[in-house]
Amino acid sequence: MSEVSIAGNSLVSVRNLKKYFPVKSGLIKRQTGSVKAVDDVSFEIQKGNVLGIVGESGCGKSTLGRTMLRLIEPTEGDVEYEGKNVYQMSKREINHMRTKMQIIFQDPYSSLNPRLPIYEIVGEAMVQHGIVKNKKEMKEKAIEIIMKCGLFPEQIERYPHQFSGGQRQRICIARALAVNPEFIVCDEAVSALDVSIQSQIINLLKDAQEDFGLTYLFISHDLSVVKFISDEVAVMYLGQIVEKGIKNDIFTNPLHPYTEALLSAVPSFDPESHQNKRRIILKGDIPSPANPPKGCRFHTRCSYTKDVCKEEVPRYTEMSSGHFAMCHKVNGVF
Repeated sequence: MSEVSIAGNSLVSVRNLKKYFPVKSGLIKRQTGSVKAVDDVSFEIQKGNVLGIVGESGCGKSTLGRTMLRLIEPTEGDVEYEGKNVYQMSKREINHMRTKMQIIFQDPYSSLNPRLPIYEIVGEAMVQHGIVKNKKEMKEKAIEIIMKCGLFPEQIERYPHQFSGGQRQRICIARALAVNPEFIVCDEAVSALDVSIQSQIINLLKDAQEDFGLTYLFISHDLSVVKFISDEVAVMYLGQIVEKGIKNDIFTNPLHPYTEALLSAVPSFDPESHQNKRRIILKGDIPSPANPPKGCRFHTRCSYTKDVCKEEVPRYTEMSSGHFAMCHKVNGVF
């Protein structure tokens, strides 16, 4: 597989990353197959940038983010952070790396300890990593971070169930920022929130990026949100990145038929553009990652399908600087 990347000052580099989950059956639970959640993915994220990952549910977006952080062990491949291989680090090294690489989960309630007040939720990692010397200093720093995330000092003694969904996500963001990270995976960080609250959380993430010099991997199925926050966009389908490029290139000149279909589904509030917009309806459902189609994985739903698509895996083709697509049509095969 060709590497999908843009040369430059990359903070995170992903090389041929794979994550397969075993499928077991029978009385003795013998492995009979594998779910190819992430299958040979490569890309880079430049320092200070936001890479948006989009695609249908089940395409492997969240698994990709968690495998990059080594919350899930990979099947194959490498992830480098500032040139250091994350998968070759010792327990001590990876524990230190946790302060550099953080994650904001999709469901803020299930990711918060219901038995702890929020200042302890935010501050416990600071104690564990030796960022603060005592509980008093921890509480002071936790209050400072909580206030930066839009909550009030009088709320620090409250528990997660006493907050709304948007407030809980602010707590999760504060917890991630507490250890002074450089890279954060935002795993559907706004998808469970109301639209009005989504905009507040997105603005909070943008402000935090500017204040702390953060780099994001922003996972979402909401293309309008991705368009607002991202510098680059990668489109995933069935465990693979089928297109990647600068945001404006992806949204104005999509190369892959799957990207075209996704963009055609984005609602428009401009009556004229909505009238002229051609809606692309994909056939059928996304195939099983345990048994992906031969050749191009999208050929079972693509309106441009030819015989070559059913037999040969397409290669990545760079159509313009940093704009790649994995498609026989783009390759000029037909």
